[in-house]
This record gives sequence, C-alpha cells and structure tokens, in this order.
Amino acid sequence: MVTEKLTGIVLVDDLRSFVDGRMAQVARTSRAGIEALERHRGRRLDELWLDHDLGEDDTIWPVVEVLERAAYEERPFNIGVVYVHSANPAGAEKIMQALRRWGYNVRPAAGSPQVGYLPDAD
Repeated sequence: MVTEKLTGIVLVDDLRSFVDGRMAQVARTSRAGIEALERHRGRRLDELWLDHDLGEDDTIWPVVEVLERAAYEERPFNIGVVYVHSANPAGAEKIMQALRRWGYNVRPAAGSPQVGYLPDAD
C-alpha cells in the first residue's frame, strides 16, 4: 500500500514508519516502492529510505534494480539521499554498494531513531 500524498520523501518498509509523523509516501512492498518511485520520475525526491527485508519472500531488490536500470540508461532518479535503514547488515551493505556504484548518494541508517514500529502503522 502506498499513501496518495506525493511528498519529497519515500519510505519502503513493510512494518516501520517515521516516528515523528513526517509527511512521506510509505510503500509496504517492493511493488509499491517501484510505483512510488515512478510517481517521482522527473521530479526531485529529497529522501528515499530503504529496508532490505519486506516480509515473506519480498525484498527491496526489485526497487534497487529499477534504480540501477535508470542509472544505466543515463536517466537516474533525482534523489538527494538514499538511507538504508535495514536491520539486515549483509543486505544493507549490498544495497549501498549497488547504488553507490551507479552514483546515488547512499548513507547507512541502521538503527535510526527516525523510523520505528508504530502500533497503527499504515
């Protein structure tokens, strides 16, 4: 599920949300994450927050592949910072390596107090 608000921040995480309630598009699956990215095609996205494991057999890799393909085609998404907040250290490192290779500004954010489990998450 993706909220309908088009903001400069997208969070792709199956369970967590921003604890401060900031305006953001929240995608709970990789498919919803791709849809959120496509909504920003040609627009500035200030922050993209990525979790690795998205529940059941879903991971962030389809989203990463869209970002990589866009950069390969010399049409990278205009993203200020990609934060990788995954609790999966090996997965987080692979995400960061893949996106840095294509020129995205990536920062580790594991354990960030900005995202957390909320009782009424989207």
